[in-house]
Amino acid sequence: IHWFDAGEGELKRDPGETPELVRVMTVHGSKGLQAPIVILADATNEPGKPGELALKEASLGSEEERKVPLPSIPKAERAGPVSEAHEAAHIKELQEHWRLLYVAMTRAEEALFIGGSLSPRKSDKPPHEDSWYARIAAQMGEDVLHDDIWGGRREWGYRAEPVSDAENALDDTVAMLPDWAHASAPPEARPPKPLAPSATAEPADIEAPMPVGYSEGAALRGVLIHALLERLPHVPTPQRAEVAAAWLTNQAPELPESDRTEMITRACRVLDDERFAHVFTDDALAEVPLSAIVGGDVIAGTVDRLLVTPEEITVVDFKTARRPPESLEQIPRSTLKQMAAYVAALEVIYPGRPVRAAVLYTQTPQLFALPDAIIEPHKPS
Repeated sequence: IHWFDAGEGELKRDPGETPELVRVMTVHGSKGLQAPIVILADATNEPGKPGELALKEASLGSEEERKVPLPSIPKAERAGPVSEAHEAAHIKELQEHWRLLYVAMTRAEEALFIGGSLSPRKSDKPPHEDSWYARIAAQMGEDVLHDDIWGGRREWGYRAEPVSDAENALDDTVAMLPDWAHASAPPEARPPKPLAPSATAEPADIEAPMPVGYSEGAALRGVLIHALLERLPHVPTPQRAEVAAAWLTNQAPELPESDRTEMITRACRVLDDERFAHVFTDDALAEVPLSAIVGGDVIAGTVDRLLVTPEEITVVDFKTARRPPESLEQIPRSTLKQMAAYVAALEVIYPGRPVRAAVLYTQTPQLFALPDAIIEPHKPS
């Protein structure tokens, strides 16, 4: 078993188009396949005997049925329920026997050959009356045709007209191809490489290292607040604090309760901010991929929150900076360029509608609305 399991050989049940090849398979394995010529090479055997049998009886005081295994019993010793179980299994096996014959016969597209061999012990007797061969032969009449190989055969249907080799000869006529068939295809125009707004960091924007031990806690805090802002908008306002407390207790049990309470308070304060509360309603979209061609460049990225209304478009991006800015003037230039790219792309996607942008720093958390006067100068870059 281990040797087979470790092997890389592949067994293919359906080899697809196999011209001039012979496929040997079981009838079960041939389901769904067809071939011009099909040979049923083992059609003289009697139907299979019933396999493992079982008696069925209802459990005492219950409508449930249970099965009792039934050992092999000679025919002369079967009686009552045992005989009935054998008969039912035999009928079921015979039904499957004829279903398989239907499958086998309908695999042939042009010709079907039915044959088989008899064991030495039964060579002087005809095939079993319920064999495929016997049942089909009985429908083909008594006329036996001479056959040099088998001695005799029965046929039903008609043969196709013989085809001479001359009819299959290739035509030597050479077709004249048009000029365009000899010319190389023109080079395909390649679109410009997409610009990712989030990959606009500059050396001046890279933060200095944080004190040892601080970075891990700050990162965890940013991730948790970010997660709260993703999940809490779908929770009714009166239940947000309770749901958030249960979630934080499960996700970060190592944090002091005071830290978890403070994070919940800040997250709820952001969600309740009247200026951008509508961005966190069910009408807003989360983690939205967008792309647009702006000035010949392809801009592609994913925004954290997007609200589309007939009047305006609102886009909010979350930031987990370890040192959040305290004012608009301290927001890094790379962040402003990123938001300007989002705004430019959304103006192309939704022409004629004003686009409002904001940055939410999850570490604090604090929400900065970005006025057009700050966004516009960064669009060209």
